Amino acid sequence: MHVKCSKDYFESYFSIASAVPSVPCLILNFFLVNRVSSKVRILSSLVVILLVFVLTTVLVKVDTSAWTKEFFVLTLSCVVILSGAANILAASIFGITGQFPMKNSQALVSGQAMGGIVSALAAILDLSVASNVTDSALAYFLTAVIFTIICIIVYLILPRMEYSRYYLSISNDKPSSSSLETAAAGDNHSSLNSNSPPIGPILRKVSMLATCLFYTFFITIIIFPTISASIESVNSKSGSIWTTKYFTPITCFLIYNFSDFCGRQITAWIQSPGPKSKILPTLVFLRTLFIPLFMFCNYQPRKHIDKVFFQSDVYPVLFIALLGLSNGYLGTLSMIYGPKVVPKELAEGTAIIMSFFLGLGLAVGSAFSSLAQLI
Repeated sequence: MHVKCSKDYFESYFSIASAVPSVPCLILNFFLVNRVSSKVRILSSLVVILLVFVLTTVLVKVDTSAWTKEFFVLTLSCVVILSGAANILAASIFGITGQFPMKNSQALVSGQAMGGIVSALAAILDLSVASNVTDSALAYFLTAVIFTIICIIVYLILPRMEYSRYYLSISNDKPSSSSLETAAAGDNHSSLNSNSPPIGPILRKVSMLATCLFYTFFITIIIFPTISASIESVNSKSGSIWTTKYFTPITCFLIYNFSDFCGRQITAWIQSPGPKSKILPTLVFLRTLFIPLFMFCNYQPRKHIDKVFFQSDVYPVLFIALLGLSNGYLGTLSMIYGPKVVPKELAEGTAIIMSFFLGLGLAVGSAFSSLAQLI
């Protein structure tokens, strides 16, 4: 019974294990902003990620058939550690990028989506040509190890570039007293000389944007991948290679990640609605409608809703494309606006706070995704 339950809720376990640690790690990262340099936070996170991937790569060749339950717990533990390190890494990088022009922040979030496309294409390629699951897993994790090492090398090169030195030197200059006094006005518990950025003034500036960011990813993680990956082709009984082998990898993962990338990339040319517009939160909250739309597709197994309203494979493809496009566009706008509506000296702290709300949305959404499976 336990094995069956684990199998049925496999995606939910992994969603929760990857999302929940993000909240405490992002809180920790915020209070470390002025205590531990971004270089230390980024490099230490990359090293932890590298070690976890090395361990996972080694475990690929270990026979775990005699201790599957323990291996599952170990795997979830690795996911937790990996998620925590990745969140500190991402928030720290967002913090640094907040000191650069907006186009750099946009490029960063677009690059994240590009990673999703690459992984989706790799999964499809693996389905097409791979004959051994173990060898495929080994290739995946070795690739992760190599790319993590490349990231460490590239980050060490970054401070040597004239472009990055220019913007980082501006942020390291002593801020003017007038701008700092304005930022801290009304916050009796914040001190500009404290070891962490003033939370109150930042939240007053970005509360609406932070809420939009939270809710965007809250809705997305409820649906993707827990619900969307459980949608089967309405022609699954035909036995065709499309409906049995490629339907989920293409419709769920590839189309979502490509649409998400497109949505993020569009923000490089179109940045509307603006950070103070009421249209932005309206569009964000309208995404709630995606939940019933996906549930009315051929979601399996169905427990209480027997009728499938959308009797065509076109609908889940359309819905997942719109989900990814709206997530990429609205999430990116909310993210890149945040550090730009506060004084420059608070940009790093603001970017980390925005990352916190993103992680909070993922954590809460992953918990709700488990409840959605009971419908």
